[in-house]
Amino acid sequence: MCLAEPKKAIRFALVATLSSVLGGLFGYGIGFLLYESVGVWLLGILGLSESFPVAACYIREQGALAVFFAAGTPVPFKLMTITAGFIEMNLLTFTLAALAGRALIFMVVGILFQIFGAPIKRIIDQYLGLLTSLFVVLVVGGFIAFTQFAKGDDNSDAPHICDAATLEQVSE
Repeated sequence: MCLAEPKKAIRFALVATLSSVLGGLFGYGIGFLLYESVGVWLLGILGLSESFPVAACYIREQGALAVFFAAGTPVPFKLMTITAGFIEMNLLTFTLAALAGRALIFMVVGILFQIFGAPIKRIIDQYLGLLTSLFVVLVVGGFIAFTQFAKGDDNSDAPHICDAATLEQVSE
């Protein structure tokens, strides 16, 4: 839509941001109110059941920062929203972190289309493969850098406690 009407790109980005956060609130509600009946089923269909305890552990540990990173990266945001509800994360904190992370993604694109308009379309058409590859390298590099810096100064290669989290541990 931004390609078709670059002058409305920021409006489209705002709608996408708010709609995504609203969807995140539905996910939060599923985790908070309906985990046993709907959440388990939905995570199973999405193939995220095994990731759930790990996500719950990280959200408990990192809070808003974990939600912000999930909302602003290709990490499955559905998993994070359901998990945040399940662990009963503060709703305002969750909403603000989700809004900031989702706005980061959508608004940057909207602003670029608003500023550059049609020329950005030509660049995307010509360099889509290269830009996509570059984006993937940057995201993976960012994850690697984040995990290395998150280890702190302990210099040990011991796995993080959340890497082996179980549902029983996170539901306590």
